[in-house]
Amino acid sequence: MARTESTMVELGTPAVPFSLPDPRTGHEVQLVSQAGAKATVIMFICNHCPFVQLIQEGLVRVANEFRGRGVSFIAINSNDVKNYPQDAPDKMVEVAEALDYPFPYLFDATQAVARAYRATCTPDLFVYDAELKLAYRGQFDDARPGNGRQVTGDSLRNALSDLVAGRPVQGEQIPSIGCNIKWIA
Repeated sequence: MARTESTMVELGTPAVPFSLPDPRTGHEVQLVSQAGAKATVIMFICNHCPFVQLIQEGLVRVANEFRGRGVSFIAINSNDVKNYPQDAPDKMVEVAEALDYPFPYLFDATQAVARAYRATCTPDLFVYDAELKLAYRGQFDDARPGNGRQVTGDSLRNALSDLVAGRPVQGEQIPSIGCNIKWIA
């Protein structure tokens, strides 16, 4: 497993509009229709990455905690499914249903959305404010496979708490670390 850091795109960067299929519903999901009143979390994740597997249940807890507070969540899988079939859309449905994802889990087959967002790893988290300007990017928390730290979601939770309260995100933003996105050759 390659340990890859997130790019740390410049704060204030506008969200890139997209429309991607949700394998669970068969419907196209557009960013504009999913944007939250106070914040929108766009998460690049996949099924097989141990970094994502470690925090999956925590992502669900944080999403359930904030989605009634004006925050929306969108997960996107951009991995090459030819070489990583465990990330294929049918497997995405299995994971989303098993963990009861309270957010759409979209498939970026062309990887155009991952490239537009400059996503590099899984998980790679981007939080946009009410105007869809980047307010936070980085880690979910300090937990990594094998480091013994508890999954809390504190980094994301603190950023969302600030945005819900109408404040700019406070504190240091630490890059996420995870498996590299599996780019199509």
